[in-house]
Amino acid sequence: MSAGATGPGAAEDDGTYGGRLRVCAWPRRAQDTSRVRLVAPEELRAWTLTEDDEVLALNKPGDVVCHPSKAGPWSSLAGAVKAGLGLEKAHLVFRLDRETSGVVLFAKTERAASRLQRAMQDGRIRKTYLAVLTGELREEVAVDQPLGDDEASPVFVKTRVRPDGRAARSRFRPLAAGGGFTLAEVRIETGRKHQIRAHAQWLGLPVVGDKIYGPDARCYLEFIDHGWTPALAERLLLPRQALHCARIELEGNAAGLGGQVWTAPLAADLREFCRARIGAVPEWVAPGGG
Repeated sequence: MSAGATGPGAAEDDGTYGGRLRVCAWPRRAQDTSRVRLVAPEELRAWTLTEDDEVLALNKPGDVVCHPSKAGPWSSLAGAVKAGLGLEKAHLVFRLDRETSGVVLFAKTERAASRLQRAMQDGRIRKTYLAVLTGELREEVAVDQPLGDDEASPVFVKTRVRPDGRAARSRFRPLAAGGGFTLAEVRIETGRKHQIRAHAQWLGLPVVGDKIYGPDARCYLEFIDHGWTPALAERLLLPRQALHCARIELEGNAAGLGGQVWTAPLAADLREFCRARIGAVPEWVAPGGG
């Protein structure tokens, strides 16, 4: 879910741009690790939202891969958590795509991992995202459209709305709109690969900065080959997709498991974009907001 979930879509985020060849149908690209983003130990602590004996919540920036990669432990959030905290195991409960910022949870024990996974299966986990959309959305809209592979796309992992896809439901609520853009709160009832991004594209309101679901999926291939270029900047406006996991809520249950909420304010780069393009950022999504 990313909303991005573990499973088939996880292959796209292996920590190296060249190593992500499985997402590209053709041509093959030589492996290049020169642009791998490494996590510094002091960054890990700065990103910590809460930590107890069982769960670590981090506010991931929009340029760090979650899953372990081929470029060493400090090239991924999972690797950095284990190395930085000296943990033998750190269970990544909910992952985010590389370019999605916001709340990420790690279970530090098998017990906590099992508890959170069960809560997710029971529908007691709710996630809220913030997305900057291209276009102005004036009223709340619910999208109930199945998603499946986009077999016509040059990017292998791209999904699209298709009648034979898997059920996917998202709800978009505008928080601020203007200047041709919308800051929207997005709640998801299902966790399909790239669900928010694919549904936003289907609405005709693609996420700003999205290299796959934005103006042209070939932007993604260009980025792999050449990195961030002036031409991409002109088309995409932001060097990463404007998607942020703002809130994860765990609902308590009758067995005595208490509820818990983890929140992260909208990332600074997205706040700045909203102020410059929309003219305002609602107080609750800024630092210090609720």
